[in-house]
Amino acid sequence: MNASNNEEFPIGGIKPHGGELINRVLSDEEREEATARAQTLTGLQLKSLVNLSDLELLATGAFSPLTGFMVKQDYDRVVEEMHLYSGLIWSIPVTLAVTEDEAASISKGQEITLWQDDTPLAIMTVAEKFQRNIAREAKGVYHTEEEAHPGVARLYRHGNTLLGGDIWLLNWPKPREFPEFRHTPAQTRRMFARRGWRRIVGFQTRNPIHRAHEYIQKTALEITDGLFLHPLVGETKADDIPADVRMRSYEAILRDYYPADRVLLGVFPAAMRYAGPREAVFHAMARKNYGCTHFIVGRDHAGVGDYYGTYDAQHIFDEFDPEEIGITPLFFDYTFYCRKCGAVVSAKTCPHDKEDWIYLSGTQVRQMLERGEMLPEEFTRPEVSKILMDGIRAKRTQQEAD
Repeated sequence: MNASNNEEFPIGGIKPHGGELINRVLSDEEREEATARAQTLTGLQLKSLVNLSDLELLATGAFSPLTGFMVKQDYDRVVEEMHLYSGLIWSIPVTLAVTEDEAASISKGQEITLWQDDTPLAIMTVAEKFQRNIAREAKGVYHTEEEAHPGVARLYRHGNTLLGGDIWLLNWPKPREFPEFRHTPAQTRRMFARRGWRRIVGFQTRNPIHRAHEYIQKTALEITDGLFLHPLVGETKADDIPADVRMRSYEAILRDYYPADRVLLGVFPAAMRYAGPREAVFHAMARKNYGCTHFIVGRDHAGVGDYYGTYDAQHIFDEFDPEEIGITPLFFDYTFYCRKCGAVVSAKTCPHDKEDWIYLSGTQVRQMLERGEMLPEEFTRPEVSKILMDGIRAKRTQQEAD
């Protein structure tokens, strides 16, 4: 079984992180043989949405150079130093936690089957079974041990025992939403090459696009060949705008306000960690694997509450040699509509007082939408506002019915 995809990428030329694009997806005869064997192995049910999304991203090479869930020497160095044991940059642990009872039935060196209900998802060779210090991981990765932080709360729910080892994917985790936009890194690289794009800027978001995003993206398009709009559609907080609503808003704004030949829309099936600066690096490394040469980092990237400084996610890139990163980060300041400028501008370019700025917090946006109010046109396009308002209303109706 071949762990890497060695096709060349003549357009753009950016190499995947570590030099090779990992492929752990079995097909044809290998998949048939492995699926039959999976029925005979010790089984482990994957119930965590994070584990399910990580499994897909490991298999497709989005997390290259990882070939499976982290073993202890990688895990320890990532938590402490933001590097893998090999020395490559990696900022977020990608781990598989199990209960004490599950761990008791599994031995080092054993092959096990990872299941989702009655579907065998993957075969994993357990290289290690080890304990983690959750408080140490919380402090190192999230900069806090407070369980009010959603990423830290998830750590405590998942437990102390970790299994590390390589995986081979047999079946895709479900639900496999947005299949028409669920491009693998190998596919996006081919798409970029067919378009002749050499400089590709990636944009990460878990929110609908508003005018400030549009300003940032179009500014980046001035110095690149194409924009890869890559919204995260894995697990997020309960009060975030649902992924299907966000996708409709992206399609609407791209249809009417962006050059069709210079934008590619895809989905990033990762879960949010809300790890702020560390997650900004993590998102950049993943987009490098998808073939992006540039990556937009805005204010409070992947932040939550007030756990991180406004520009910590930009400052963290100064801790690495640019050649180590291998993808060019583009840093943008706070952007907004200014009445006196008569345009969307940033704190770097606008000389006017805040009284002239039109901006809304996430809470204000949700409150307006829940009241059935259109958002200001200076904040977002009317088409987007209507989609969001209808989506929030439908979500509330469903919650009331449940």
